Amino acid sequence: MTHDVRVPLTTARYLDCLAADFDRLRSVASAADPGAVVPSCPDWTVTDLVRHVAQVYVDKTHAMRTGEELEWPPKGTADAEPFALLDRAYADLLAEFADREPGDPAGGWYTPDRTVGFWIRRMAQETVIHRIDAELAAGQQIAPVPEDLAVDGIDELLKVFTQFAVSEYGNYFTDVLAGSPGHSIDIHALGTKAAAWRITTGPARFTVTDGTDDTPPDLTLSAPPAALLRDLWNRQSPDAPSPVTTTGPQEPLQELRSCLTIATQ
Repeated sequence: MTHDVRVPLTTARYLDCLAADFDRLRSVASAADPGAVVPSCPDWTVTDLVRHVAQVYVDKTHAMRTGEELEWPPKGTADAEPFALLDRAYADLLAEFADREPGDPAGGWYTPDRTVGFWIRRMAQETVIHRIDAELAAGQQIAPVPEDLAVDGIDELLKVFTQFAVSEYGNYFTDVLAGSPGHSIDIHALGTKAAAWRITTGPARFTVTDGTDDTPPDLTLSAPPAALLRDLWNRQSPDAPSPVTTTGPQEPLQELRSCLTIATQ
C-alpha cells in the first residue's frame, strides 16, 4: 500500500509558479518563429498559442468578476495583436487575483469549486503546460517543472478534468468506456514529493483515489512528477525516449489516454 506525502500548494506558491511560467512562455514565444507549429497541438502555430493563453486569461478574469464565463473566443480578442493582448490579459488576471480572496465566489465550469482559488490553481497549471508547448514549438530545452507543481498538476488532470468529466458528461466517453471490462491503473510520481493514485475504470466510470492498495493493478505508470505530468498531458519531446516506466498491457493504457484526451479537449 502506498500513501501520499502530498501537501496542498499555497496561494502564494501558485502565484509564484504562474509568474515564472508566464515569463518563460512569453520569452520563448517572442523569440520563436510566429508560424512555427506547436508539436503537442499541431493545429496551432506559436501565434495561435500566444493568443489562446491570452484568451483564457481574459475569460477567467471575466468569470471571477461577473460569475459567468464568456462565449468563445472572447469578443475583441480574435484580431488583437497577440503579445499585446497577452500582456493586457495577464495584468488584468493578476489584478483580479490581488483584489479578491481565494474563497470568494467565481463563475466556472467546475461546479464543485466555483471560487477564485480554483482559478488561481487552474491558471498556474494552464500556464505551465502552455509554457512547455512554447518550448516544444521553439525547439528549446524544456525548463524544469517543480515537483510540487507537477504533482498538483497530475492530481488536477485526473480528478478535476477527467473524473469530473466522466461523471458529468459521460456521453462523450461512451465510445471509450461503454465496452470496458473495467481496469485498475496505478500512477506513481517518484521523488521527494512522492504521490500515487489508483484509477478505476468501467462503463461510465473513471474514479480516482489517493494512494494505492495491495490489490495488484492492471497497469502501472511510474516516473518523476514532471515526466508524468508531461506524459499524461501528451507533452513529450518528439523522438525522445519516454522516462515513464509502463508495466501492464496496452488496453488499459489506451483507455486511460483516450479518457484524458477527451477530458482536456
